[in-house]
Amino acid sequence: MTVRDWRSGELTMLLLALVLAVAALTSVGFVADRLRQGLDRDARKMIGADLVIRADQPIRDTFAAQARDDGLQTANTAIFPSMVSASSDAASPSAQGAARASRLAALKAVSSGYPLRGQLRIATSLTGPDAPVSTIPASGTIWIDPTLLDALHVKIGDSIKLGVRDFKIAAVITRELDRGFSFVNFSPRVMLNAADLASTRLVGYGSRVGYRLLVAGNDPAVARYTKWAHEQVDGGKIRGMAIETIEEGQPQVRDTLTRARHFLTLVALLTALLAAVAIAMASHRYMRRHLDGCAVMRCLGASRTQLRAWFIIEFLIVGLAGSFLGVVVGYGGHAILLSWLGQLIDVVLPQPSFWPVLEGLAAGLVLLLGFAVPPLLPLTQVPPALVLRRELGDASRIAWVAYAIGIALFAGLLIIAAGELKLGGIVAGGFAGGMVVFGAISRGVLFGLSRAARSARHARAFSGLGWRYALASLERRGVASALQITALGIGLMCLLLLAMTRNDLIDGWRKSTPPDAPNQFIIDIQPNQREGVLALMKSRGFDNIQLAPMVRGRLVAIGGRKVNPDDYKEEETKRLVDREFNLSYSTELAPDNKVVSGTWFGDDPKPQISLEQGMAKRLHVKVGDMLRFDVAGQQIDAPVTSIRMLDWGTFRVNFFAVLPPAALSDFPATFITAFRLPPGDAGQATIDALIHQYPNLTAIDTGQIIAQMQRILNQVIGAVQFLFVFTLAAGVLVLYAALAGTRDERTREAALLRALGASQSQIQSVQATEFVVVGGLAGLLAAIGAQAIGWVLADKVFQFRLELSAWLPFAGLAAGIVCATAGGWFGLRQVLRRPALQSLRDA
Repeated sequence: MTVRDWRSGELTMLLLALVLAVAALTSVGFVADRLRQGLDRDARKMIGADLVIRADQPIRDTFAAQARDDGLQTANTAIFPSMVSASSDAASPSAQGAARASRLAALKAVSSGYPLRGQLRIATSLTGPDAPVSTIPASGTIWIDPTLLDALHVKIGDSIKLGVRDFKIAAVITRELDRGFSFVNFSPRVMLNAADLASTRLVGYGSRVGYRLLVAGNDPAVARYTKWAHEQVDGGKIRGMAIETIEEGQPQVRDTLTRARHFLTLVALLTALLAAVAIAMASHRYMRRHLDGCAVMRCLGASRTQLRAWFIIEFLIVGLAGSFLGVVVGYGGHAILLSWLGQLIDVVLPQPSFWPVLEGLAAGLVLLLGFAVPPLLPLTQVPPALVLRRELGDASRIAWVAYAIGIALFAGLLIIAAGELKLGGIVAGGFAGGMVVFGAISRGVLFGLSRAARSARHARAFSGLGWRYALASLERRGVASALQITALGIGLMCLLLLAMTRNDLIDGWRKSTPPDAPNQFIIDIQPNQREGVLALMKSRGFDNIQLAPMVRGRLVAIGGRKVNPDDYKEEETKRLVDREFNLSYSTELAPDNKVVSGTWFGDDPKPQISLEQGMAKRLHVKVGDMLRFDVAGQQIDAPVTSIRMLDWGTFRVNFFAVLPPAALSDFPATFITAFRLPPGDAGQATIDALIHQYPNLTAIDTGQIIAQMQRILNQVIGAVQFLFVFTLAAGVLVLYAALAGTRDERTREAALLRALGASQSQIQSVQATEFVVVGGLAGLLAAIGAQAIGWVLADKVFQFRLELSAWLPFAGLAAGIVCATAGGWFGLRQVLRRPALQSLRDA
């Protein structure tokens, strides 16, 4: 029976759907498995220690002393962004000619013993091989990223200027596993000896320095020290400090890879959903085409048990074959995914384990047994006479029970494949809800339209044979029509949802940046440097530069209650309240700010705060609440008098909290400005001149940072687009299966109409009307469902604001009509060319 069904093409649809679903799931599964193994294997190397204590202030000596008392090794690092420039007395003529060239770098001062786990790799010449090193830069020398050599026009052996001191370039860094993925580390690395840091005079008030204490040793001692450190940090409520263990190794890397995996998993899950719909539709057609065969076998003495066993064995063979083939395709696909994500993963990953293979096989069997076997069960439960009359009666309830079990198993499979309850639950819930809601709405709409078509009141609106007969035909086979609309709707919903994910969740933030947005930020401007900076910028043609004051302060209380990061669930909010805020003061509301609650304080000198809307929502703060900030050891209490909405996409200088000048003007402050620098050497010359005159300033080129982020996102987009090929193929299968499901009945009806005298144009009108109704309703439901699920995913999983499109329902309506009409014409075009008698005999 299996060989005969395969030769006749009955199993082709099922096999293709299985292969696509398993290939998509295992592609992501293999990548996730290798990443997990690689991160677990290299966790200590990726943080450079067994334990890291990080802080935004110098770490107390008691932490290092306790570690040494416990017999543990320690090392220290300090990381911060700063401008570097080619030294004026550089050895090479090219360096001398570029003495004023400056670039933003990520400085890292390291102490002896760094790193405690893993090894750095450096090269002492650009043409020679690199090698691991167990030392740190000697005093007076630095190691740098190779990109800085070209940017500053220097070579190994030349000198570059850090702050007020020159350092000799001794080597280039070829691998730094604990580099991290934070904002500062996008810039090229400059590594120096910690003993030389003070001589640069780069660290002062307002400097954003990340301090790290690295600890390593035997596991029991590290465990005891970790417990002690947690007691000091958590129990002592030390603000601005956190403990990073190997389980948390490189949280920025993990967050980025997790978001990338979420995108990829979403595509894989939607492919599996489409495959499930295609399998269910194909199995329904398989069941209807095997009614006569089952009846004959029952009449010849085959028992229900035998029929059930035959079908289960046949589908197990198909399921195992399709699953194995899907695993093979998925393994090849994961290699392509890794090549697209290559720059995100700079370690050699271990080979995948056997778990993705088992998950792929399980996915194939669950899909097949959950969506293909249920339609076949009624065939084994009814008497032969009822099967011959094609009346399944109450036995069809068995199929619905089996479907319910299959959908439950499939929902569990989606959650397991997603690796996260939230993402898998939203997709599985959207799938189940879409099936129920789409089916109910389809039945209701078809019933209402058919009644309206028969009503004399609406006779003119539904005049013509096409509308009346098409609606009557759809209502007559109401269950099959509703199933067809639901299948098309689910398929289109998945495709529209992916389109929204691609366009809005990934590209939307890019479009929010105006073309004239500032691309340069200058920070750490000291009060005595204000006039000089403004004068220099004015001489370079920048007449409208505004310097905004910035005061560092820590939020310590809200409404008289002490702020504790543990009071908040979101990790981002915890990190936010655990660090210092950048406060500012002004009497004028910034042009890209809008007060949405309360009143702007204007010239009122009394201490009060205008808070950014998103910050207020995160901290659960409203107008009238009293906030307390600790600024340079002094406390400021002020009520929130307004909530502002900011447009962060403008890239202008903005602050979460703004106070009147009288409240902060007596506190030490630095100044910040943003402006748009024209491209080319002339623009860079302005920055070089500014840094040459004021070495303590830091110029942040946001254009380069945005370009770096875009390169990372483009890698994820490329991987998503690769998986989207699977999804499109599955969508085509759904379209084909949904339209082919009623092909036999449509063929029979067309033949009967022709036998009764209907013309070819009349039959085409009837069929076209059916396809317009089915496709239009399916497309409209798909657009609404895609927007609903997309909004939930954006808000709950991707943490992205999704703008609902008013055009999406019209796009879904048009897509549904085009797909249904094109597919229907392709499937039934041969029917009208054959004699009616031949079509009736074939039917």
